Amino acid sequence: MAQEVKVAATEETQSFGHVESIPLAHRRMSNWDLFATWIGANANNGTWYIGGVIAACGFLTASTTLIIVGLVSYALLAVASYMGYQTGVPAMALTRASFGLRGSFIPSLINVVQFIGWAAVNTFIAATSISYIFGELFGWALYGKPGGTFGLIVGILIMSALHLLSISLGERSVRLIERIGIVLVVVFVLWESVVVFRTVSFHAILTWQPPHHLRMSSGVAADTLAAFNLAWVTAASDFSRFTAKKSAATTASFLGANLGLFWFAFIGLFATIGTAVSLNHFDPNNSDPSTVAAKLGLGIIALLVIVLTSTTANAVNLMSAGSALTNMTHRLSLNVSLWLVTIAATLVTFIPVYLASFLDVFETFLDGIGMFLGPEIAIFLVDYFFLKGKHYHLAELTKVQGAYWYTHGINWIAVASWLLGVAAYWGLKQVPAIATTTGATFIAMAITAVIYGCGMRLTKVQPVTAK
Repeated sequence: MAQEVKVAATEETQSFGHVESIPLAHRRMSNWDLFATWIGANANNGTWYIGGVIAACGFLTASTTLIIVGLVSYALLAVASYMGYQTGVPAMALTRASFGLRGSFIPSLINVVQFIGWAAVNTFIAATSISYIFGELFGWALYGKPGGTFGLIVGILIMSALHLLSISLGERSVRLIERIGIVLVVVFVLWESVVVFRTVSFHAILTWQPPHHLRMSSGVAADTLAAFNLAWVTAASDFSRFTAKKSAATTASFLGANLGLFWFAFIGLFATIGTAVSLNHFDPNNSDPSTVAAKLGLGIIALLVIVLTSTTANAVNLMSAGSALTNMTHRLSLNVSLWLVTIAATLVTFIPVYLASFLDVFETFLDGIGMFLGPEIAIFLVDYFFLKGKHYHLAELTKVQGAYWYTHGINWIAVASWLLGVAAYWGLKQVPAIATTTGATFIAMAITAVIYGCGMRLTKVQPVTAK
């Protein structure tokens, strides 16, 4: 049962920042709210783009990998979501119990960076849609053509203004945006599906194969999808802490996340292959929904829905980044943190405009996420469910010299295990038999879990008990 605890900051020598546990009586998110939140988190441009990227495997390999990785990843999301329901505490604050109060800065920093990155990805795709809209309405040059950068920049600024507006109401805005957005998303996806299958038969999509020099292996696809999916696992508690229902935190979250993933990734997969078949040309750089929608002739309304889905996804991305930043900078309120991460995401969105192609930046970003996130998740799940018996002393999450202080605020066993997990991921990526078949992510997570669990038990490291 979740505990009604609010830990307030006191003297610096005794307290380490501020952690709030939401009491059961104050939780308002229903099964539908969590279900819609996680559908909206995945029913967006980034998921569509992922589906387009893994089209380079061919339909059968891509679809099989998508389903397996999705089910495994979001089973972990449901488990992590249970932690938020049980404690009422945000995700990164919970990592204080495993990494130590100061050691939790490591997962917090990873979360700030990755969710700013995801917000930038969605913003870039939506800004591309806006540039197409301006091209239709005012005759502006399209992005990718001479002079087309101006429309993209205007689109980035418009999207950033919309994001600032959406996060200004905090958690309430997430619920509002998801409830409205999901209806329009349903209509758009059905429309998109009809257009694709009117253009290309399912048999043609099923039998299509990518050019040999562009082919992606199942292992690379698995690591790409795992990096995409596991990002949400580290934010699960940020939303499940607002529900008083266990089924909402676990079952509704699992089903919603998978529905959103399969729904939009398969649409991206179908649309990208369908476009390649109809044009007799495949280019993974053109897998984003804005380009595909334009090539399929879906018009301005479709592009506007793409803009909306970016806003729904980024409501979750920015909330998670802001929550992680608050865990690191105790003097900042959540609202101030949200503004800071939104501005940072705007700046990051300009990277592919001037430095490299969007696909190159995106794939580099995913490689980094997979390497750093998997070991982190393995550690905090093993700690809560196996080492601490699903019970944290919430009042100790802020106490210097308290139960989760370890050594000068850092659990060095957790940090060392995380570093070894990162090294294991990198090493496994160098083994062709693994890198091209199963991928490195989940194997590296299992290795990290064993190292951390054994390390804590064999060294008998215990949190320092408050005096």
